[in-house]
Amino acid sequence: MNKAELVEAVQKSLGGDTSKAAAERSVDAVIEGIKKGLKNKEKKVQLVGFGTFEVTKRKARTGVNPRTGEKIKIAASKTVKFKPGAGLKASI
Repeated sequence: MNKAELVEAVQKSLGGDTSKAAAERSVDAVIEGIKKGLKNKEKKVQLVGFGTFEVTKRKARTGVNPRTGEKIKIAASKTVKFKPGAGLKASI
């Protein structure tokens, strides 16, 4: 499912009188809310029944360039991990 399909699903879920633009604003608002939540001190967004988004750190490490076989240094970075909740796991 891509964003356009998600917007259509939200529009259908909200009812026939909801415009596609309003549904898209709703989807965008949820995405922005998750982004802002990840930037907070806790760096965690928990949606009960769905799952948890959490910022984690990756250590610097050594990798290998697959074309040349040369060893390269990969810098430390941050990433977002998603842990599905019980409700989501049960629905799949």
